[in-house]
Amino acid sequence: MSKISIQSPFYILMHECDNVAIVANDGGLHPGSVFPSGLILREYVPQGHKVALVDLAAHAPILRYNVAIGYALKDIPAGSWVHEGLLRMPSAPKLDSLPIATRKPLPLPPLDGYTFEGYRNADGSVGTRNILAITTTVQCVAGVVEHAVRRIKVELLPQYPNVDDVVGLEHTYGCGVAIDAPDAIVPIRTLRNISLNPNFGGGVLVVSLGCEKLQPQRLLPAGTTSIRKLNGETDDALDVVCLQSEEHVGFGSMIDSIMAKAKQHLARLNERRRETCPASELVVGVQCGGSDAFSGVTANPAVGFATDLLVRAGASVMFSEVTEVRDGIEQLTSRAVNAKVAEAIIREIAWYDRYLEKGDVDRSANTTPGNKLGGLSNIVEKAMGSIVKSGSAPIAGVLPPGERLRQKGLIFAATPASDFICGTLQLAAGMNLHLFTTGRGTPYGLAECPVIKVATRSDLARRWHDLMDVNAGRIADGSATIEDVGWEIFRLMLDVASGRTKTWAERWHLHNALVLFNPAPVT
Repeated sequence: MSKISIQSPFYILMHECDNVAIVANDGGLHPGSVFPSGLILREYVPQGHKVALVDLAAHAPILRYNVAIGYALKDIPAGSWVHEGLLRMPSAPKLDSLPIATRKPLPLPPLDGYTFEGYRNADGSVGTRNILAITTTVQCVAGVVEHAVRRIKVELLPQYPNVDDVVGLEHTYGCGVAIDAPDAIVPIRTLRNISLNPNFGGGVLVVSLGCEKLQPQRLLPAGTTSIRKLNGETDDALDVVCLQSEEHVGFGSMIDSIMAKAKQHLARLNERRRETCPASELVVGVQCGGSDAFSGVTANPAVGFATDLLVRAGASVMFSEVTEVRDGIEQLTSRAVNAKVAEAIIREIAWYDRYLEKGDVDRSANTTPGNKLGGLSNIVEKAMGSIVKSGSAPIAGVLPPGERLRQKGLIFAATPASDFICGTLQLAAGMNLHLFTTGRGTPYGLAECPVIKVATRSDLARRWHDLMDVNAGRIADGSATIEDVGWEIFRLMLDVASGRTKTWAERWHLHNALVLFNPAPVT
């Protein structure tokens, strides 16, 4: 894309067969604006919103990405603003008769020689941070743990300079729930596997109330994890502080117990040192939030390019958000490495369809007011731009929600599209680095894992200059290519993973809460 003057009216066309394009100028364009093609705007069109390139008859398909994102409810003259109110959304694609592993792309050439400085764990995983995590079995203990963490950070952490942080794994689960319901396994295994995230160094410290349904032994059964003691031996016994234990007399006693346990874990973690690890040890989750019409033009394609680089380097990459890939399921099943993987994709999508039906909604409930203000008319258009985060590599596997990832390559990790729930589930999968694209802007961050945020527009990157880590908006104005920004993201990931660079979210300590996905009943 050539450098374009920001004063000249211009639009971005995604495919030569498209009959709409998005207005790219900051602030949008007013009636009478003339594009280089000779098209004249009939009305004001905001930035990122669609303009009809030709006369569109009633019921005609509206094509973007060479996909029918909707059908015209009435005649739409060329130069008109094509918005949600003028479109009928297509029906969801059927889940039968899908192409199964039909695409056989040429293998991506290996990408050797790229490394980062990480923390090796006894189980073979590698962390990008060295964090003491305190697991909680129930929300009731959250206030106590929060108080203990504050004191640990002030009184103890400065004594252990090789430990990056202390976090409480607080959540809203553990009691008042149907703990034996079939779907209860999802939040339980999510919390279990988050406790084993590579960034936590292999040790587990648990704070329990005592009377909750999710008892420590149920959360972390024998054999789930080994606690490495200071003498190098291992022990499968859980390290638990139970607040209802008779040894605790008063609130201060509870805090003292947690801090005494924390001191032992901090000493162990402080002995760890970074060592050179191949890029294949990265486990990266990609996600988008506050998406706009530029997401599928700039940030997501750049992340997709970086995704291909990671796969070529032998790393693990997860893309997720079931409702945001639902309308492109043909793209996914055709890219599966084999029929088994394609069938697993269909199975997870079908499960989520049934889950939404229980709430009397469908995938159209996904799009937010902000998405629409940013030019995305519906979930179909949003899905087409979301999928490109996955790059072009074959899909090597599928991960149900809450499971731990044990596979290299490109993985579809089936999660809700909610930023917080998706991030939580990717942490449970073993994510040690997070890539997050945004068009409308979000200060999203995780205490448990570095989050690199990529802005879709230069205007957002300028206004949020101390929140966005990468400006992919340069792709839209022609000052950078998708390849340029993709390589920038890849190299930044290695620097962030090594601790050489901190993300803006880390610098400001912007941390969103963990949100467990609980499809089971609440009692």
